[in-house]
Amino acid sequence: MTSANHRINLLKNSLLNKGTAFTHAEREKHGLRGLLPPRVEIISEQATRAYSQYRAITGDLEKNLFLNQLFSVNVTLFYYLVSNHLEEMLPIVYTPTIGDAVKRFSRNFMQQNGLVISLADRDHIDEILATTDPEQLDIAVVTDGEGILGIGDWGIGGLNIAIGKLMVYTLCGGINPRRTLPVQLDVGTNNEELLADPLYLGLRQPRARGQEYFNFIDEFVAAFKKRFPRSFLHWEDFGRDTARLVLDRYRETHQSFNDDIQGTGAVALAAVLAGITRSGLPAEHHRFCIFGAGTAGCGIADQISLALAQSESVDLAKVRQRFYMIDRDGLLTENSRDLMQFQKPYAVAAEKLHGWNNSKPDSITLADVVNNARPTVLIGCSAQTGAFTDDILAEMAKNCQHPIVMPLSNPTSKAEATPERIMKATEGRALIATGSPFAPVSWQSKQLRVSQCNNALVFPGIGLGMLISQASQLTDSMLLAASAAVSRFTSAVGESSSLLPDFSSILAISKAVAIAVAEEAAMAGKAVRKTTDQLEASYKNHAWTPAYQQTA
Repeated sequence: MTSANHRINLLKNSLLNKGTAFTHAEREKHGLRGLLPPRVEIISEQATRAYSQYRAITGDLEKNLFLNQLFSVNVTLFYYLVSNHLEEMLPIVYTPTIGDAVKRFSRNFMQQNGLVISLADRDHIDEILATTDPEQLDIAVVTDGEGILGIGDWGIGGLNIAIGKLMVYTLCGGINPRRTLPVQLDVGTNNEELLADPLYLGLRQPRARGQEYFNFIDEFVAAFKKRFPRSFLHWEDFGRDTARLVLDRYRETHQSFNDDIQGTGAVALAAVLAGITRSGLPAEHHRFCIFGAGTAGCGIADQISLALAQSESVDLAKVRQRFYMIDRDGLLTENSRDLMQFQKPYAVAAEKLHGWNNSKPDSITLADVVNNARPTVLIGCSAQTGAFTDDILAEMAKNCQHPIVMPLSNPTSKAEATPERIMKATEGRALIATGSPFAPVSWQSKQLRVSQCNNALVFPGIGLGMLISQASQLTDSMLLAASAAVSRFTSAVGESSSLLPDFSSILAISKAVAIAVAEEAAMAGKAVRKTTDQLEASYKNHAWTPAYQQTA
């Protein structure tokens, strides 16, 4: 006889629950009679009802809450619904709407999906991780919530980011959701609004810094790798001062990855490569201005410069002389104070600035760089709304026939310029990719699709490539292979204005990225599975689709 606890637990387990799709035989076997309406539905019928409920909701944040509640009840139905409306719902599930969901995490909290490990739990990390089967974990997304998108420190709300990121892994890469784990490392917050909020659910203390912080991260990584030695560790939305340090601390000894640095760099590189091809200007003649010299901006510069050095067969340091990185205090130069280690390769030599006509005596602004250096590529990672003014954009259009302009800051409200303004200011000649989704732009009676420089084009494939090859390490060459794979899809896009493919073929894109990453891992001696047949077989074993399985 089936126990009452078993019946209730089966309906409450979001990974196993089928709701009205439990068959009559399953209802009989598991004692579910009377706990569900009598009619048995198939998943497409359930999805029709859910979509009707979704469409009746007006606000994006409210839609996000609805989808997350569905996820908490029935994971399979959630993925079936969203995958069938991917372009409509991905901006709701992840960027840009997830930024608002992060801010409201404590106030909208209903159920926790994932792990929270706080400083107060540092003596219990093994115990907390033991709640997950070590044989049933492929990817963990880990955040400390300090550098959320373009909105900064939101403490424990970062858990929503980790959850959303893993949703994208499944939606765009076919990763089995049962084999993923979102983790929030709660080290406090410096957000005064949260500290003053009586409903805030995280540690109510300033962020740990220095040795205390890194000791905690070390303890977590040691426990994680001991329990999950073959799992991929994805770092997400760490702060400016820690993201690169955490990545560098473990990238040579663990299967780890930082999407804000490496993923952003890889997808931006794919867009830039397509832009260079379509601009008609040889790669060696392009000059790059990146507004925002934090981890994301320098990560982008790293990927682009590595690719160009390789393709042009020139020294990396020489290529980086064509880059102009602008931080909060202006252009990075060899005389700039307090440069981070990852910024130093891009510091411009003083003699290179001789003869520049600058607007201020003590700093070199974005407008100064555009006017004097005449860049052909302008990339924004600043979260400064409207920073790409009409004058700056018009000046870009004087530098070359088809300037590449990429306002990448999220969410939409933080974009450095809208596609419409870019097209108007450059007389329709700019090649555009944005960080957030934008509607098509009207230009000369044509509707032009705006390419979204969305990390989801690369990171699911990168993670999948690590899994199918069982690679021991993610190298720079593997990241370049990922960008090249996306670029090959871009070449098939019919619109001359598009720099990246849309999401209509995202599973095929992710597979191509995964195979490219895995093959490069094999060439570098980092992979266990090396042959094409082994990789294809491994891919088939890892591919997951949202369909109900017979309940054991």
